[in-house]
Amino acid sequence: MISIDEYQTIISELLDEFPEEFFCELSGGVIVSEALVIPDYSRSSDPLYTMGHYQVSSGMRQIIMFKGSFDKVYPLANADQAKDILRGILRHEFRHHLESLGCVHDSSSLEAEDERQRQAYLSSRPE
Repeated sequence: MISIDEYQTIISELLDEFPEEFFCELSGGVIVSEALVIPDYSRSSDPLYTMGHYQVSSGMRQIIMFKGSFDKVYPLANADQAKDILRGILRHEFRHHLESLGCVHDSSSLEAEDERQRQAYLSSRPE
C-alpha cells in the first residue's frame, strides 16, 4: 500500500500533466482526503467505492481524491500502478469539471454515463 505522502506526490505530479486551462474556475482546487467513501446505494454483497468526486458547492468547484477508497480497491498497488490508476480517475473528474463549465448535461455527458452505470449496477446486483 502506498503512503499518504506517496499518494499526494503522485497527485501533484499528475496535476502537472494537465493543461492550465483545465484549472479555470476550479476555485477549491484538487484536494486529497484519507476517507473511505461508499455511495449510499452500494450494497455489502457487491460494494462500490468512490475514488474521486467533483463537486460544485456555493459556487466553489473542487475535485476530491479519496485515498481510503483507493487503498480499499488497490491495496497492493505500487507507485507506478497507482500513478496509472489515479491518472484515469483525475481525467474522469476533470471531464466532469469541464462539462460543468460548458453546461453539458445531455445524454452524451459523463454525468449521464455515470448515471447509466449506476442504474446498471442497481439492476444487476442481488438484493
